[in-house]
Amino acid sequence: MRIVVEHRTRYRYEAPAAYSAQLLRLTPAVFDGQKVIDWKVDSQPATPLREGRDGFGNITHFLTVNRPHEGIEIVASGTVETADTAGVVAGLSEVVPLAVYLRHTPLTEPDAAISALAEALPASERVPWLHALMAAIRERVAYVTGVTGTETTAAQALAAGQGVCQDHAHIFIAAARQAGVPARYVTGYLFLDDPDHAVAHHAWTEAWVAGLGWVGFDAANGVCPTEHHVRLAAALDARYAAPIRGMHRGGAGESLAVEVKVQQTTPQQ
Repeated sequence: MRIVVEHRTRYRYEAPAAYSAQLLRLTPAVFDGQKVIDWKVDSQPATPLREGRDGFGNITHFLTVNRPHEGIEIVASGTVETADTAGVVAGLSEVVPLAVYLRHTPLTEPDAAISALAEALPASERVPWLHALMAAIRERVAYVTGVTGTETTAAQALAAGQGVCQDHAHIFIAAARQAGVPARYVTGYLFLDDPDHAVAHHAWTEAWVAGLGWVGFDAANGVCPTEHHVRLAAALDARYAAPIRGMHRGGAGESLAVEVKVQQTTPQQ
């Protein structure tokens, strides 16, 4: 499947900012099942973007604005060709030892309820166990927007029984790591061929399975990632994998607007 993405982020300030710095994780990697046909990242005010890699191997761009400005607009866009690999992620250059993905973070720290969730699953081979975990989270946590935020932890989301894809991913990661399974948070895009559902930036998880490698689990939708998923970046949790993180000096009264468009296309288009 060929998927066209436009991800537009606008920061606006009531008073001009004197300086801004942003780290961008807005460029998809190439691996088995995902090929980047074309991709670019632009910004306004126009400024050179320094490309690099973060500690988890994700493609990054560093943006700085060293003059007074009333806002920043960042646009990532391009075409990605995807294939269904049953969730298996192969062909990526791995730079982090597996043990790192067993480390709990403030957003993925398990509590008694998460530990009980993991322990209640039937003992089985790793892949069936991970599918059972995904199904249990989807059953316990309804997809409801506006009830959680960027600071919501896995424990808080499970207790509330409501959340969004970020919360489903954090709960999955917390339970998997508690059970000794390396797991990581993934950001990307999801193409939904359904006009009744809004398309937006998406999140899911990947867990390590001996003999297969990293395997994706989209607990919010109850599926392993398919050709409808475009993978951007992966790290310990949503903070480490955030598409944009940064700071500014001055610029009181900041507002943020994000628009994401995801469409299917054909080679002729």
